[in-house]
Amino acid sequence: MTRSIGLAHIIRHDDGTASGVWGVYTLQSAFQPIFAFNKGKLSVVAFEGLIRPFREGEPQPPTSFFNSCPAVDRLHIEALTRTLHLLNGACLPRDASIFINFDPSVFTDRSIADKALRDMRLVLHEADIDPRRVVCEVTEQKSASQETLYNFVEALRGNGLRIAVDDYGADESDINRIKELRPDIVKFDADWIMTLMESGAGFALLTAMVTSFEEQGIRTVFEGIETGWQLELAEKSGASMVQGYVLARPELAPTSFRVFDKSGQAAAVSADTEKVSAAVSPSRRPMRAFGRRVAS
Repeated sequence: MTRSIGLAHIIRHDDGTASGVWGVYTLQSAFQPIFAFNKGKLSVVAFEGLIRPFREGEPQPPTSFFNSCPAVDRLHIEALTRTLHLLNGACLPRDASIFINFDPSVFTDRSIADKALRDMRLVLHEADIDPRRVVCEVTEQKSASQETLYNFVEALRGNGLRIAVDDYGADESDINRIKELRPDIVKFDADWIMTLMESGAGFALLTAMVTSFEEQGIRTVFEGIETGWQLELAEKSGASMVQGYVLARPELAPTSFRVFDKSGQAAAVSADTEKVSAAVSPSRRPMRAFGRRVAS
C-alpha cells in the first residue's frame, strides 16, 4: 500500500506521541475538549485537534506557519496535520470523538479527494481508531469544486466518519453548505455567536437556528465561549455542546485529559454549569435576559 503523505513526515516519540516536520518547523498536536450539556452538568464528549508549530524549540503562531507555506504545499500540510491528530488521539479517552479539519479549497478534483480518503483509511488503521469516533470539520473556506467536495463528504460518511460544518455564519459556511452537505454537527462561528448574544433579538434568532438544526437531527456546538454569562446563554439556547477557554484551554499531547474510573475505562469529566459560570466570571452580567454587561 502506498505510504500516506502525512505519515512520511511523522516522528514517533517514546511517550507514544508523534510530531510532524515541515521545513524548519516542528508540528505538535494540541487538543481542546468539547463539552456536552446534560441535565445541568457538562461532560467531555470530544476533542478538537489543533496544530501548534515550533521553530528551533520556540512556539510560533499557527497563522505564521500557515502563511509561510506556499499554496502548492497546502494539500500536503492538510494531510500531515490530520495524520498527526489521529496518531496522537491515543492520549485521549477512547470513548471521546476527535474533530479534525478539512479545508474545502484544496479539493480541486476527484483524484485529490480519492487520495485523501485512502490516506485517511491508512492512518485510521495505523492509529487503531474507530472511524465512528472521527468528526470531519469542513472549514469556512470557499470550495474549489462543489461537486468534488460533495462527493468526498459522501465518501467519508460512507466509511463511517461523521461530518461537521465549521464556523457556521462565517464566509462560505452558510445555510447552503448545510443543505448540500447534510452534516451531523454544526459548529457556530464564535464571533457570530457573541454578536447575537448581545441583544434579545439576536439571541432569539440564535435560539431559533439551534432549534431548527436540532429538530433535523443536527447537533450544535458553540465555539469560543470565554465567560460565564456566555456559557449560561449557550445552555439556554438549547445548544448540544460548547467549547472555549471558560471550560478548558488546548493542551499539547500527551494531555492531562485522559481520566480513568476504577474499572479502567475512560470516565467522563463533569462539572456543574452553574458553579462553572460563577467561578470563571466574577464580573458576571446582571440578572437580565440578554446582553453584555456595560460598566457604569
